[in-house]
Amino acid sequence: MHQNYHFIKQLAPRLHSELAGKQFVEAFSQQKDELIIVFADQENVEELVNPFFIKATLTNSFSCLSFPERFDRARRNSVNLFNDFEGDKVDFVKVCKNERAIQVHFESGRDLIFKLFGNRSNFIAVNVEGEVTQLFNNKLSTDRGLTVASLNREIDQSWEAFVANDGRFEPLFPTFGKVANKYLSGKLAGKEDLAERWTIVQEVLKELESSVFYITKIENIPALTLFETGEIVQVLHDPIEALNAFYLAYIRLSGLDKEKADIVRLLKKRIQQTDNYLENTFQKLVDLENATKNDELANIIMANLHVIPERAEKVELYDFYRDQPITIKLKKDLSAQKNAEGYYRKAKNEKIEIDRLNDSLAAREADRKRLQEHLAHIEAIEMLRDLRAYIKANKLEQGSAAPAIDDLFKRLDFMGYTILIGRNAKNSDLLTKQAHKEDLWFHAKDVTGSHVVVKNQPGRKFPALVIERAAELAAFYSKRKNDSLCPVIVTPKKFVRKPKGLPDGLVLIDKEDIVMVVAKGE
Repeated sequence: MHQNYHFIKQLAPRLHSELAGKQFVEAFSQQKDELIIVFADQENVEELVNPFFIKATLTNSFSCLSFPERFDRARRNSVNLFNDFEGDKVDFVKVCKNERAIQVHFESGRDLIFKLFGNRSNFIAVNVEGEVTQLFNNKLSTDRGLTVASLNREIDQSWEAFVANDGRFEPLFPTFGKVANKYLSGKLAGKEDLAERWTIVQEVLKELESSVFYITKIENIPALTLFETGEIVQVLHDPIEALNAFYLAYIRLSGLDKEKADIVRLLKKRIQQTDNYLENTFQKLVDLENATKNDELANIIMANLHVIPERAEKVELYDFYRDQPITIKLKKDLSAQKNAEGYYRKAKNEKIEIDRLNDSLAAREADRKRLQEHLAHIEAIEMLRDLRAYIKANKLEQGSAAPAIDDLFKRLDFMGYTILIGRNAKNSDLLTKQAHKEDLWFHAKDVTGSHVVVKNQPGRKFPALVIERAAELAAFYSKRKNDSLCPVIVTPKKFVRKPKGLPDGLVLIDKEDIVMVVAKGE
């Protein structure tokens, strides 16, 4: 929480007490992702008077401010930055409202913005006209469009807004962040009364702003929190001291502790993903078991062929399984007997789907057990060499661990087949690239849309209903979504090519068939 808004909200006035009236002496960088800013009451030839140093570490994996008592600049390999501010006096320092950013305003009217957005943190110079003139990290080019006004957000955090959101605190307090959200959600668990929930939210809000800072360990990694959690190492009451203590604790983290924490966090995430999959899949099974069976509907139709009128779209018949009337949907272009045959086919596919879901549950349960065993073994390892050897032997490397397919692409299971849908143009390219040559590939014809892939099952032909369903999805996730009828390209993936230089989402197709469908989502 060292970059949480509610911590920064307490850090900013503390920085104001240190910096107001001081001159900007210099800013320089002598490492790629590190910035040093020096302020002082005045600059003499021999030494600085009451200097104050801000050190910003802004790597992709760790971003943090710290405040060393002194900092000796290297004579070589350092670069001056933000030169326009030299000699300018600080007027005030304040937090941007409801945002993780600090505004340092100078008497000249210029601003230096500390944007503290995790691995997208940056230092931004703004001139008197409010225009961005310099970035510390130029790769974050969108920061050139920021303004002081855009970094101050008005959010209705009243009781009335809480009621309007049905007692959900997240829309009112997007500033809490993951750790505080989890902490507050735990306190709210089982509480349904809105007034009681509001009281708990206000109590946690006071706790977040109480000027008590905890240096703790969460999953073996040092953290700065605003409430008691994890393994408490130190309790502080000054935000600058707290940030310094956290920074030192983090950079002193041993190689074993850090690598173990990384792999433990990864394994716990995979276990949580597996738990979510198991829960969703079990619910699908329950829904299938509780639904009226397609073979029962077919039997009811066959028992009443003589009373079903021609071209009927639905019919009410006697359900002899439950001793009550039942309304059954029919396809008007088919005879009653053909409608029954359709339900028998669905019943066969329904059984295939249930068997597949049961197999999938068993496989995922085995995966979960294996992950738990890895977790227990890793937590007991005491040597870095043994940890790395175990991770390599079991192929648990975080860098090579690809996200689960469920996370990469939209997924639908239909009649025992897996249908994958690209989330956007770049994601669709990835889906097509990862697809097997015998997978079936779909795309709405002549318009932009998602790539859709049906995974091949060796030795089995793709059922017509599966092809139709995938085509419906390709139509739905395209610009033809609202057309009455949509032409969709269908072809084995081996006939789809992506030459170098083509824009995201664009491919060349060597051979194709067209199916006409009505767009239909999940």
